[in-house]
Amino acid sequence: MQRAMIVGAGRGGVALFQMLMKMEHIHVAAVVDRDPEAPGLALARQHQLVTAATWHNLIGEQFDFVFEVTGDPDVAASLQADFAERTLVVPSELSRLFFSLLREKDTLIQQLNQQTSLQETILNATHDGMIAIDRNERILICNQAAAKIVGVDAEQAIGRPITAVLPSSGLPRVVQTMEVEYNRRQQLSNGTVIVTTRVPLFEGRHCIGALGVFKDVTDLVAMTDQVSNLKEIQTMLEAIIQSSDDAISVVDENGNGLMINPAYTRLTGLLPEEVIGHPATADISEGESMHFQVLKTGQPVRGVPLKVGPKKRDVIVNVAPIIVDQKTRGSVGVIHDVSELNSLHAQLEKAKRRIRTLEAKYSFADIVGTSAEMQLAIDQAKLAAATPVTILLRGESGTGKELFAHAIHNQSERRRHSFVRVNCAALSEQLLESELFGYEEGAFSGAKRGGKRGLFEEADQGSIFLDELGELSAAMQAKLLRVLQEQEIVRVGGTKPIAIDVRVIAATNMNVEKAVAEQRFREDLYYRINKMPIHIPPLRERIEDLEQLVAHLLAKLNHDYGRFVQSVSDEALAEWKAYHWPGNVRELENVLGRTMIYMEPSRQIIEREDLPPLYEQPVEAARRLKSKADGSTLEEKMAQHEKQIILHSLRQCDGNRTRTAKELGISLRNLYYKLHKYDLA
Repeated sequence: MQRAMIVGAGRGGVALFQMLMKMEHIHVAAVVDRDPEAPGLALARQHQLVTAATWHNLIGEQFDFVFEVTGDPDVAASLQADFAERTLVVPSELSRLFFSLLREKDTLIQQLNQQTSLQETILNATHDGMIAIDRNERILICNQAAAKIVGVDAEQAIGRPITAVLPSSGLPRVVQTMEVEYNRRQQLSNGTVIVTTRVPLFEGRHCIGALGVFKDVTDLVAMTDQVSNLKEIQTMLEAIIQSSDDAISVVDENGNGLMINPAYTRLTGLLPEEVIGHPATADISEGESMHFQVLKTGQPVRGVPLKVGPKKRDVIVNVAPIIVDQKTRGSVGVIHDVSELNSLHAQLEKAKRRIRTLEAKYSFADIVGTSAEMQLAIDQAKLAAATPVTILLRGESGTGKELFAHAIHNQSERRRHSFVRVNCAALSEQLLESELFGYEEGAFSGAKRGGKRGLFEEADQGSIFLDELGELSAAMQAKLLRVLQEQEIVRVGGTKPIAIDVRVIAATNMNVEKAVAEQRFREDLYYRINKMPIHIPPLRERIEDLEQLVAHLLAKLNHDYGRFVQSVSDEALAEWKAYHWPGNVRELENVLGRTMIYMEPSRQIIEREDLPPLYEQPVEAARRLKSKADGSTLEEKMAQHEKQIILHSLRQCDGNRTRTAKELGISLRNLYYKLHKYDLA
């Protein structure tokens, strides 16, 4: 994370501070203003950040950005002189531009969400049925028109095999052949006759599913049979059938409305009584009526753009005369809604997003290591994946517990369903409860209308990964125990239990047995989750895997940093193998990344002299601190002492940062700040 300092704590500084605090990759480390009453200083103190009247005491700190928002050219010049060699100084003009761009980004995101909501509304408003499946023949999209035609519930159809919902569907064939099928007539099991077009869906060169767009033509067929003895009406209906199957408008020889179909009403918003018997101009918002032109010339017109209805919908109109006994008896207009194309595009994008989301990303092939300890853990995980049992992943921070959770899900029979990840330490108890179990409408202030599905419901038929399980409160432990025992949840604010089928994969770096003995973890919950414990060894216990891990991480970091480092020298590897790696693979990636950043871009081999200082033991650090005490200032001595206290507490808490912050009596955010300050992150 990049560190920033804001100089100027007035209204502009406050606005910039609030915007930067929302960003994930920029950490505001200090706020400076010579006015001690500046509002920005008070806000920074609330967040326990460094505040000062001048930046001169902070020159020795490492900042990636310095934002000058005072507008004073002298201040900007002084900042350039003091920081420009190692820090990007952003003058007030660029700071205002930066703030404006961030605010514009938020506005664009809001507009995009509104547009997405509108596109979903349009999809369900169209009279054409739409069903899309993925390459595994499971339904991704089923709009309301399709549900009505097929006779199923749209929400319940999502995720089910297409053959279970619509046995006569030709979409699986299209997935196999990858060929478009146009205007195929099909009779459903409920007797409905439809005309459907089926198209394969591609992502690049790979077919990821198929989409069917269809219309119920049963009413048109029945209407043709009923008027078969009436030549004039029969001719009119034949003209209608031969035209487009979109919205249809028919007028008589005088240009007065004679007939419209339901699709016309849905498209224009005009009811039959507002059109039938009225002039053909009744539905025109912008443009001229093509009905009158066709009645006058006797010639059809096609592809004329118009705006129709009170909402001025953009349409393309085709109009043809109705000729009976060589006399023009009226005209028929077919109206095609061009917004339908936009709706179809939105559905395709939604299908692609659904395919990509809620999936585990890693498999056992992504786990690096051939040591006996690691192979034992992998074998146990593969065995657990083949069963529905609850799994507890145990190991120190940074050993790869989440990687194992991904791999277990992808190896199990639930791999075609959702994989939901939850960090139990990242959310407050109230927020965690509503996220896990969902809530009913009106459950609390700010609850969404209609309520919200919880993560357990989202993971139904799949797996849920509960990381940092040891951080759950006693109340949440009791609720989790009920879920494991009864396989059902109750939403916040609700009373009705909801049955679920979810495999729970939990992970913790704490000593659970010790926590049970100290009554910090429920004993009954311990027996529920500890049915299949898997111990993931720390890096120091499988140091023979170090070389493989380094090669794997080099390839990843080269891609991330745009470097071409090929290997690590034997001397550097020897030093790393002698190190105890308390932060495990995560620390190895951090050290390797820092090493690559400070190397010359043209270098391809990491030498011993390139290595940064490694994590110090508290005793060693204390000895070094004592040896340097005579030449240190009071501030330096206090900083070193604070660093050693934090290191000692981290050791006592087995690396658990939440417990460390509680033991030290500081906030978790303040602890993270100090870890970054002393290069312990």
